[in-house]
Formats: sequence, structure tokens, C-alpha cells
Amino acid sequence: MLKHALAAEAETIGFSRMRITRPDAVPELAARLQEFLAAGRHGQMGWMAERTHWRGDPAALWPQAKSVIVLAELYTPDHDPLAVLEQSDRAAISVYAHGKDYHDLVKKRLKRLGRWLLEQVPGEEIKVFVDTAPVMEKPLAQAAGLGWQGKHTNLLSRDLGSWFFLGSIFTTIELPPDEPEAEHCGSCRACLSICPTGAFPAPFQLDARRCISYLTIEHSGPVDPELRPLMGNRIYGCDDCLAACPWNKFAQAGTEMRYRGIVEAPPLAELAGLTDAAFRERFSGSPIKRIGRDRFVRNVLYAIGNSAEPALIAAAEALVEDSDNAVSDAARWAVERLRS
Repeated sequence: MLKHALAAEAETIGFSRMRITRPDAVPELAARLQEFLAAGRHGQMGWMAERTHWRGDPAALWPQAKSVIVLAELYTPDHDPLAVLEQSDRAAISVYAHGKDYHDLVKKRLKRLGRWLLEQVPGEEIKVFVDTAPVMEKPLAQAAGLGWQGKHTNLLSRDLGSWFFLGSIFTTIELPPDEPEAEHCGSCRACLSICPTGAFPAPFQLDARRCISYLTIEHSGPVDPELRPLMGNRIYGCDDCLAACPWNKFAQAGTEMRYRGIVEAPPLAELAGLTDAAFRERFSGSPIKRIGRDRFVRNVLYAIGNSAEPALIAAAEALVEDSDNAVSDAARWAVERLRS
């Protein structure tokens, strides 16, 4: 059977799990998206409000598609991601960004799997997506039975945990769909309680404007002064809600070593001194590179201001006249915090 052979090939290529759904399997998606956008919870992510007719209806994205193959790729950490939060002079960087950019690695595997599939069924077509097109992959993954969106809105699996990337292959091939996954969070509130900034207005709801991942990666310009002290030393993303999830005790180990090793917990003073050229060289091939030096150093300065380390005053003072307004503002804020 083609579906079983496809699953075996996906595993051979390096994916941890494969499930299948229909493009029209989540009819409530458009209404959920509109509610999120109407509340302004997308913040500066204007792209979320664009092409909503596709984002809210995967079947409209490519009307010829009959099946959506959803795949998971693990990046499970081999350490406690929360331990670095106690090292105030070091940078806390989200686990997924410690190595090579997942967009590149996952897309290569998707294309390889897609080519294999087309060899089995000549004349059919595919399109592959990894987080860069108007595809809401988490609801599709739940519809496919790959996991469920937890109270933190991220995807969870009872035997994979929460540390995995998603990719999808839309295809004109009609494949038997899997059963959707039910929610298994129960009364647990671990992910909601641990959030430093209170980014969850209610279970299963996220206000991106208060989320540290959004603030450090997507938000341009100065961050609200009320939120800066709550960011701690998190300079790129935040793993708190993922790390707190009890289902991770069943998580499988990640085997792709390229998701590790480029960066772990570098000293804040070292990062504050990066020029644009040095930043691009240091984070070549990393997802961190896409936010640019200015936003990155802005985040580093917030972490310096939260460090309670007087030895870092000099690193912040060196940037109070930076050409980027958000960087110079962050530097002044950090100096004031450390001197008070």
C-alpha cells in the first residue's frame, strides 16, 4: 500500500512521524483566524492578516490538492533548556535555533520524500511547505492525528513530546487520511503558569504581543518597558512553555546533530559588541541571522539590563550612541537599570 511505503520512506529520510489529512479537514480555521486577528493579537505580524483566504482555508491554497502529508522532525534537547535562565550573564537562546536553520533542513527532506512519491505515481503533483507559506500547519497536524494543540497553542504528542518541527506536502494524490488527535491536556496548567509575561489570556489562546518569542524575533523597534524586565536573559525565542509540559517525559531523542552546535549560551558582553558583519558571519546558516544585528543586539541589551551584573555596564555604555534607535534606547535602559 502506497501510504505504508510512504511512511517507511519518510522514516528512512529522517522524519519521526508521518500522518495524512484532507485540505478541507479544519472548516473552523477561518473563523479562528479572524477572531485572533480582530483582537490584534498578531501584533506587528502583518503577514498573518494577508492572504487570509488561503491561510484560513488550506483547500483554497491549491484547489487541485486532495491530500496533505504532515511530517514531524524532532529536535529534542539533550539538556534542561531552563537551566540557562539562572546564568544572568549568558544568553538564553531557544533550543530550535542552536544549530542549522530548520527551514533548510526540513525542506530538503520534504523535497526528497516528494520526489520519491512522484516516482511511485507518475503524473501527479506536489507542493512542499515549511513555515513560510500561508499554511497553518498546527491545526492541519492535529487533523492528521500527529498531535494536538496544547493550552500553549503549540503542537504536542503523547510519544514525541513537544520538541519537533512540522513540514507538509500537499499533493494531488488521494491518500487515506488518518484520524484526528484529541486534546490530552486535562487540568494541567504548567505551560500557562510558567509564562514570564502572561502571554496566554486563556487556555488555548495566545496573545503574541506579550510572547517573548514574538518580542525577540518578530517585534521591531523598542519593546514595551513594562515587558523588558520580564524577558530575563532570553534574547532569541523562549522555551518555557514547551519545557514545562509534562508530556515531554515521553519525548523521543532527536538524532539530527545539525540542529545543535552553532550557538548555546554565549556571554552577553561578547554578543553586545557584534558589528553587522560580525553578526552575519557568526550566525551564518542559523535562523538567528534573519532578525539582523540591530534587533539581536537590542535583545542582548535588555538581557544585560536584567542581569544585575555591574561588570556589564561598559558593554551597554558602548552602545548608547548606536545608530539604531532601538539599540541606543535599550542601551540607555540597561545602563540605568544596572546603575540603580
